[in-house]
Amino acid sequence: MKRIAVLTSGGDAPGMNAAIRSVVRTGVSKGWEVFGVKNGYAGLINGSFIPLGTRDVGGIMQRGGTMLGSARSAEFITAEGQRKAIRALNSVGIEGLIVIGGNGSQTGSYKLSTHGFPTIGVASTIDNDLYGTDITIGVDTALNIALEAVDRLKVTASSHQRAFLLEVMGRDCGYLALMTALAGGAEAVVIPEVKCSPEEVAESISKAYEKGKAHAIIIVAEGSEYNAEALSSYFKEHKDRLGFEVRVAILGHIQRGGIPSAYDRILASRLGAGAVEAMARGDFNLLTGWVSSEIKYTPLEEVVNNKKQIDKSLVELARILD
Repeated sequence: MKRIAVLTSGGDAPGMNAAIRSVVRTGVSKGWEVFGVKNGYAGLINGSFIPLGTRDVGGIMQRGGTMLGSARSAEFITAEGQRKAIRALNSVGIEGLIVIGGNGSQTGSYKLSTHGFPTIGVASTIDNDLYGTDITIGVDTALNIALEAVDRLKVTASSHQRAFLLEVMGRDCGYLALMTALAGGAEAVVIPEVKCSPEEVAESISKAYEKGKAHAIIIVAEGSEYNAEALSSYFKEHKDRLGFEVRVAILGHIQRGGIPSAYDRILASRLGAGAVEAMARGDFNLLTGWVSSEIKYTPLEEVVNNKKQIDKSLVELARILD
């Protein structure tokens, strides 16, 4: 192994730059040439490679997002697009590819591996929905941004004795919403993994006021059956019967753009280096993840064919602690 490439794909996550830095500097320390792929799989197909040395990745660790960029590629989904990407890699003598990203990104790396090209994944997504790792790069930062929003909303909610629905990201996974609810002391949490009707949410708000609380904060995962917009519409429709209405705050992409926390920088640095070390050993077609406080490698085939589960006992804990 003398020449490798690294790309970031899918939604950006705070800490991706720290992972890129780690891959480059660990690779260079082994005497390898390292190339960055601009704009994800779209750039891979187009052969958008840039050489990266130790100084090229200086000063990027504290920056959010990804210096390499990310873009979706409908062409890469096809077998011909994947073969085109491999031809581009081969044309400049690249022998292995490290992919930093989440579910869709690792599905892409797995597809390349089925064509015989050596790939290693690095677990990175604020959704924390990736099988084969306890935590992913970007989650800690996104969680702290959501938690700051909760703390700020409580101030204004208490001043006006209001109920707020705070919608957080996470796609079809409720991890981010659940952890925000626990850490933020929310009155209720709505996630895709657990059925929750608008009437149950209304009951949680009513109980909060019956307990003498001056506010009610409900955390809603964007992928829930009833997202914040749907719940708000329901409460408006039934305002006379329920006796209250709610305000909605949607964090959206604000969660992605934060300065990466110390935890995310360290996690990204360890996973990036771990991916290079696996490649140096000749171990390929794996996801580099973090399990029980150490690096663990999981075959990409397992990663893309399994769904990560959340600990539903934490839902009950959030209910008890509301």
